[in-house]
Amino acid sequence: MSDVHAWQAQSLLLDYPDERLLARLELLQRVAETLPEPVGAPLLRFLDHVGRTPAPALSADYVSTFDNQKRCCPYLTYYAHGDTRERGMALLRLKKLYRAGGLPLASSELPDHLTVMLAFAALAPPGHGEALLTEHRPAIELLRLSLHDLESPYAHVLDAIAAVLPALSVTDRGEVARLAREGPPEEAVGLQPYGPPEAMPEGAHV
Repeated sequence: MSDVHAWQAQSLLLDYPDERLLARLELLQRVAETLPEPVGAPLLRFLDHVGRTPAPALSADYVSTFDNQKRCCPYLTYYAHGDTRERGMALLRLKKLYRAGGLPLASSELPDHLTVMLAFAALAPPGHGEALLTEHRPAIELLRLSLHDLESPYAHVLDAIAAVLPALSVTDRGEVARLAREGPPEEAVGLQPYGPPEAMPEGAHV
């Protein structure tokens, strides 16, 4: 059950820091205090940062980190596929996965946004969420390392996510190194970057 609570808290803390998040800080603090130390301690460090930072600064930092830094992209399929047709297929597959799990995508975010994946993991049948996040483990690790390079407080939340998931395999480590070295593929000429319209929630963007 702690994994479910961890994924719920992590999803909320990685979302845009609006009034809804700020109103939940006490609840999230209590949840983090109940989690195992490797998971809860990083979340408590991030919550301490949020509690000490004015709301406008939090908003500006979120935009600067996730909207203006491509290497800190929270859209996980972007790392492997870039803006190509393959990414469109990956997005469509995720939407079908959510629907099959009884949780059709209601968010305005793309289905590969980390907050959406974490929310699915918290609500999906046992095993489904961990399998999905583990499948995207190299992208999560690359995002975590990039946030640490920037000395971003959001690195604490990614540390907590990594602590819930299985350790990186040798294959995963090789994939992280490859993605860091090569970057995402170039956009395919003449192709719509995100694939079929049904893969795209209204208003979603990178």
